[in-house]
Amino acid sequence: MLPSPCPVLLLSLLTLSSGYLIKEPKEPKQAWGYVPVRSNASMFWWLYYADNPTQNFTKFPLIMWLQGGPGASGCGYGNFEEIGPLDADLKPRRTTWLQAASVLFVDNPVGTGYSYVNDTLAYATDLCTVSSDMMVVLREFFKSKTEFQQIPFYIFSESYGGKMAAAIALELHKAIQAGTIKCNFLGVGLGDSWISPLDSVLSWGPYLYSTSLLDDKGLKEVTTAAKKILDAMNKKQFKLATLLWSKAEDIIEENTNGVNFYNILTHESPSKVAVASSESEMFPFLKLFQRHVQYQHKDKLSDLMNGPIRKKLKIIPDHVKWGGQAQNVFMNMAEDFMKHAIDIVDELLEANVNVTVYNGQLDLIVSTIGQEAWLRKLKWPNLKKFSAQNWQALYACPESTETAAFHKSYENLDFFWILKAGHMVPADQGDMALKMMRMVTRQSH
Repeated sequence: MLPSPCPVLLLSLLTLSSGYLIKEPKEPKQAWGYVPVRSNASMFWWLYYADNPTQNFTKFPLIMWLQGGPGASGCGYGNFEEIGPLDADLKPRRTTWLQAASVLFVDNPVGTGYSYVNDTLAYATDLCTVSSDMMVVLREFFKSKTEFQQIPFYIFSESYGGKMAAAIALELHKAIQAGTIKCNFLGVGLGDSWISPLDSVLSWGPYLYSTSLLDDKGLKEVTTAAKKILDAMNKKQFKLATLLWSKAEDIIEENTNGVNFYNILTHESPSKVAVASSESEMFPFLKLFQRHVQYQHKDKLSDLMNGPIRKKLKIIPDHVKWGGQAQNVFMNMAEDFMKHAIDIVDELLEANVNVTVYNGQLDLIVSTIGQEAWLRKLKWPNLKKFSAQNWQALYACPESTETAAFHKSYENLDFFWILKAGHMVPADQGDMALKMMRMVTRQSH
């Protein structure tokens, strides 16, 4: 059961600074709660109503944001580091998406963020379980929040969240057709998404070489590592492919002096982790987790979520630590990790669901050329017409003369090339990300 709607809440969080207590600014209207998705698993959601000084929230769309990992928390990282109303210092974010949408953060899969399982067998191991769990959440959400049933609803995502978003979008479309969920679903946004892991991996060498981060010798080593992954994928040895992926990243770090997988121009690499050597079979997965999920649970954010925010929410069970089950979430999805979801995107396009792909120019882990590669594999009949379109230059604001992005669109497929952004587009280019969201949700821009 969902709790009754929360009233407009004051943040009432007090931070200590130089011995003085400072009261933070008033927050927008919001609500949160748990949905038991299975007998031994519960999912946490956090809704912020659109916060515009001149218009009611009903005039704006509702966006559900899904983080990556799997195991990274949208209620934490997406909220306080990317698009929520406050940053990790609890200061107002100038480019919050609440200016133009209500935002629903959901910690998924179960075990992520504040979501939890009571049984180790309850973790999701594939996209099918991830999607079916989310259908329970959305069914309960729209049944409880009837004011959102007619409002345009979009799913936006990042990284592995994009793979989950594609699968969830398809199941939601089917549920709406079947009449089991009542909502006005209008499209899905796939941001720097792990739709085709193999295409991403095969792009690493050429991308790094073209940006002078590999020499001939390094390119040869990375290419050899990528071919081993390709061979494992062709043999449907998906867990082995994930292990080989970890080794390929080691080779990249050695050859590039620790390039940042999430933004090649950022020197402080979150992927450069100190991992004790281990003979354990799970060691490569642990290293992958530490590279790609744990940095999103950095100390400052973890302290915030397990301290002031936990106190504010008041409903987090005593045994649940924010992010405490994330490692298990990641490990349980290891078999599914390298499988692609290109066919799911094809089904969405065929079903006439609006699909938006957006990618940061400086992202390595999910490089833009890798995204373009899987796009070319679509069986969608309109692909040639999409490809033939001229892309259009975009500017972050009317006064700007600097190109911030390029955009191409045909029928129900859009692609945004976001310049000077890495893996976390809203964190790197907040103005352009906000503009893109307005364009996707058919708002004036």
